[in-house]
Amino acid sequence: MTKIENEKILLAVLPYWAPVLPPVGLARLKSFLRPYGYKIKIVDLIVKNEALEFYYNYFDVLKKCIPKEKRGNFKNIGHDVLRNHMMAHMNYTDEKEYIDLMRIVIYKSYYVEVADSYIREMNDIMAAYYQVLEEYFLFLLGFEGPDVVGITVYRDTIAPSMFVLKLTKEKYPHIKTVIGGGIFADSHIMGSPNYERLLEATKGYIDTIIVGEGELLFLKYLRGELPPGQRVYTLADINGEVIDLKDATPPDLSDLNVRKYSHLPATASFSCKYKCSFCNDVQFRGKYRKRDIRETVAEMVALSTAVELNNVNTGHQLFFMTDSLLNPVITELADELSAKKVSLYYDGYYKVDDAATDVNNTLYWRKSGLYRVRLGVESGSQKVLDLMHKGITVAQIRTTVMNFAFAGIKTTAYWVIGHPGETEEDFQATLDLVEELKNSIYQAECNPFLYHYCGQNSSDKWQEKRQLLYPEKARDILVFDSWTLDMEPLRETAYERMHRFTAHCKKLGIPNPYSFKEIFDADIRWQKLQKFAVPSLDRFGETGDAIRENLNTRITTQCSRVDDGDFNL
Repeated sequence: MTKIENEKILLAVLPYWAPVLPPVGLARLKSFLRPYGYKIKIVDLIVKNEALEFYYNYFDVLKKCIPKEKRGNFKNIGHDVLRNHMMAHMNYTDEKEYIDLMRIVIYKSYYVEVADSYIREMNDIMAAYYQVLEEYFLFLLGFEGPDVVGITVYRDTIAPSMFVLKLTKEKYPHIKTVIGGGIFADSHIMGSPNYERLLEATKGYIDTIIVGEGELLFLKYLRGELPPGQRVYTLADINGEVIDLKDATPPDLSDLNVRKYSHLPATASFSCKYKCSFCNDVQFRGKYRKRDIRETVAEMVALSTAVELNNVNTGHQLFFMTDSLLNPVITELADELSAKKVSLYYDGYYKVDDAATDVNNTLYWRKSGLYRVRLGVESGSQKVLDLMHKGITVAQIRTTVMNFAFAGIKTTAYWVIGHPGETEEDFQATLDLVEELKNSIYQAECNPFLYHYCGQNSSDKWQEKRQLLYPEKARDILVFDSWTLDMEPLRETAYERMHRFTAHCKKLGIPNPYSFKEIFDADIRWQKLQKFAVPSLDRFGETGDAIRENLNTRITTQCSRVDDGDFNL
């Protein structure tokens, strides 16, 4: 293949997105394109101090106008407010309409009336945010001098992404502007009105849109090998071709400040083998594929060593697995890590299944380095689990959570509140299950059921009940629509249940930690509850020798249950 030596590419991710691990998609894209001669710079604005300061200030003001009893999962709900506020600030012309709309947005998120003074205070923060963003990005464009600017866009970063690309085109018309990212997997999936509005709203300043796995598509775009005259490219334009996983290269993290993140990225598989009713992973990512597990572990070792050599000690042993679910790969991964006798810790999503109901498996995975599992348990009601097409039972949930906890692995239990068809009795079953498992749950996080116009596995089933969340005239300012369902439980009921869920967990002492102080306290609780508890997160930030406690022989893989639910060792 012919190399292009002179084209400079600026890749960026805009605030705000949860800072768990560096932007691995951009890091893999840089690693993939680098051998072809492109000069690539990644800019990560998510963890830039100025951006974080605006974020904290905004939520401080928002919290002041929300009663304590309605602050359940406060920031997750608040991201809906922030996302809409960022978009509204870009497009409003009449201040009264702007304030009135934000009052509606806040009401539909927290179901409280908010005084204009609070909204004006948040407006001032928003104005300062965009001023700083404009100044910084113009400096960046002038300093880097790119030929191409590519932005990875998520649902919560759409407004600032549009802002900087419009700014780019206005100041430097010759620069080619490209977007891709997770936004096309949910709120702006192809075929939805929001997707069409994105095309219309950005036609003057976004040149190209790439939907789906982007490495080969972006390369062919840069080389002029895609069908001419198109603005949107998908895998269909290259006959579904994706990179061979055996050719995948480690993500290039050289531009990123990994000190800002607790985890490094690792990947053993792409897409998902399951089809839950509220999910759309399969539709976006396509066919499920596994990597050779030896390559995954080799990459983890290489990344850990590289970071260690750069004297970056924070999290150099702790990885976040980007796989949709670890179930199909976890035992192979444990086998390879154990065979290599390396002490790396890993965290990822896991679906409740039969394998985890065998405590010998969870102990074995723990010894291999499994640090935390993020379990989509969703509900304590079997009826609701069946409506979700989860394919699991409440009994399996109970045993799985207990087995992971017994092994000392942090258990993050995710719950969906307000799924269509959930009754008060079903919700009470969820509260009862949480209480039963309180000492086996490291973290409990609930989220309201959210409906997307299309893309979810059951979107078509619910389409006759969908309705706009905000008034139709709000589209002039918000650009994009949000939907809800006119069926039980209604959105307000679901949010009220979510607040009750959070209060219930607080009463039981189950945390939902995000700040360093909250995580520190949650880790202390876990150490007291679980004999084989994994090391606390703060230990991964310490300098000195690597943590190797998972190789300790005290973590036995031979145990059996007794009738009272305890274990014999």
